[in-house]
Amino acid sequence: MVVPTFASYDGTEIGYRLLGDGPPLVCLPGGPGRTADYLGDLGGLDASRRLVLLDPRGTGRSADPADPATRRADRLVSDVESLHAHLGLERMDLLAHSAGAIVATLYAAAHPQRLSRLVLVTPGLGAVGVEGTEEDLRAGLARREGEPWYSDAIAAAEQIFAGDLSMEAYQASRPLFYARWDEAARAHATLGITDRTPAARAGFAAGAVIDPPATRAALTKLTAPVLLYAGDMDPLVTPAMVREAAPIFNGAAVAVQPGAGHFPWVDDPAAFATAVGAFLS
Repeated sequence: MVVPTFASYDGTEIGYRLLGDGPPLVCLPGGPGRTADYLGDLGGLDASRRLVLLDPRGTGRSADPADPATRRADRLVSDVESLHAHLGLERMDLLAHSAGAIVATLYAAAHPQRLSRLVLVTPGLGAVGVEGTEEDLRAGLARREGEPWYSDAIAAAEQIFAGDLSMEAYQASRPLFYARWDEAARAHATLGITDRTPAARAGFAAGAVIDPPATRAALTKLTAPVLLYAGDMDPLVTPAMVREAAPIFNGAAVAVQPGAGHFPWVDDPAAFATAVGAFLS
């Protein structure tokens, strides 16, 4: 199979996958450091949109950069701009998940005229200075304490809080971020994670230059409609956080999917595709 690629601003070959039919929807994965494979078909959204699933540099179909500093969240914005030029679009619809939303937000601030619609799913909101407290996170995690897997998962989460960024701790904590730790969730939790993930993950934040007040000011020029999408069971990005962020995106629409965690298209594919599809149409 031929993998579509393009040369980014510095010559790094960036790969992506095309899925579905319809108007293009550029999709940025999170992780950070995961390939776009874990986005799948976004709950069936590919039935009405042609998904352009980008692998960040240093992951999946994309090459490792010559300069490791270009893995930073703020530098990844230039890869999105290079993809925009490669696709030949005047304006584009952009969807981003989790940490990928930080890149998408910085892109929207830098290039507001490029976007026709913006969808941020259970989004990282650090670029605009909206972040939950550790107490809020712990309270969200504690909601799952009746689950049979909770003791092992929360122990792994505590390791992460203490600074353990190993993939073992990351994987062991995964049940906390799905509405149900069923067969579908178990299979999904391993997608998009490879031996290249730790380097891409570490490089995402290392030295990243993010100025929330400047980003908020720049977003006042964004005229594209924005959807902030949350899961009501997500301990990482709560409905309260996305509601707090909505005014920053010029009165963004907010959708909260019932019975969903950090990966709402996995927890209820039809509900996700219906809600996001309606916004995009």
